[in-house]
Amino acid sequence: MLIHNLQSRLTYLSLLAALTALPLAVNGQETEGISRTRHGYPDFQGYWNNASQTPIERPTSLGDKRSYTLEEARALESTAQQSDTQKAAPLDPDRAPPADGGVIMFQADENFANTRINITQINGEYRTSLIVEPADGRYPYVEGGASKDVFGQWRAAGLGAYDGPEIRSQMERCLHVGSQMPPMMAWTYNANYQIVQTEDYFMLMSEMAHDARIIPIGTERRDNEFSKWFGNSIAHWQEDTLVVHTTGFHPQQSNFFMKSSDQFEVTEYFELVSDGEIFYRYTVTDPVIYKQPLTLEMQLLRKTDGEQIYEFACHEGNYSLPSILSGARRAEADARAALENN
Repeated sequence: MLIHNLQSRLTYLSLLAALTALPLAVNGQETEGISRTRHGYPDFQGYWNNASQTPIERPTSLGDKRSYTLEEARALESTAQQSDTQKAAPLDPDRAPPADGGVIMFQADENFANTRINITQINGEYRTSLIVEPADGRYPYVEGGASKDVFGQWRAAGLGAYDGPEIRSQMERCLHVGSQMPPMMAWTYNANYQIVQTEDYFMLMSEMAHDARIIPIGTERRDNEFSKWFGNSIAHWQEDTLVVHTTGFHPQQSNFFMKSSDQFEVTEYFELVSDGEIFYRYTVTDPVIYKQPLTLEMQLLRKTDGEQIYEFACHEGNYSLPSILSGARRAEADARAALENN
């Protein structure tokens, strides 16, 4: 009897050990080879980057060409790498100064920004655009849709571009820059993110502007009586994919990346395809701006161990914006003086 009981207990313990060694399945469906949280869900936590030279819109010259060949992609990446190397090379200290009245724009800043090198690769395709629907890879604007956001309405009402701070872009005012907004954009630089998650919340923080989205998972949507920069988000698990639906955006969120109205909605899909890559897909609907839903796809690649995100500070709203408005007032005063003298 003692031997029998001992054998039974050993069998039970062996089975228990085998079961606990298996990866936990979520909703009956699992992705093999990925890390999971102690609650059994894919573990997205860590530092990520989504920089890519793949544009949001496909160049019209490419027509319906959805992807590059391997050779084409490598050639584009090689050209970008050469440009980045050239920017890092020492400058000639004896070079001539810029011509009087010359416009140098943001050359100094751009020389310190890394060139985006890689082409977005999804399902083995080197994409020609992040937009995958419509099939032409272009924004499906309704007629005049690009001017139907709140800024376009203000311009149509007669407001000038420099009449006040409100009509200047939210990026210029350091309110937000759009990179981590729902939907998330592939920014030209500072394209780094940190993800922290619990069983009940998913937090996405961007390096650009150092803003964070804190998204509740599986709970009722919070009261949405007023609009917000990040909208009103709620998430749920769809097998191993985290689905986030967001409404209630502030109308001034509209930017050159993604025009939007007060009817703007977005559904995002986060899928951990490996411990080093997130497949990120989102669909936008806004009948005021777009004649059909708009879908984009991109990669987030895990940053090298030991790399982290440092605090980003935006000061243009304190310094550049007053100067812009002061310059506009001076131009208006000069114009009035010229009329009076005539």
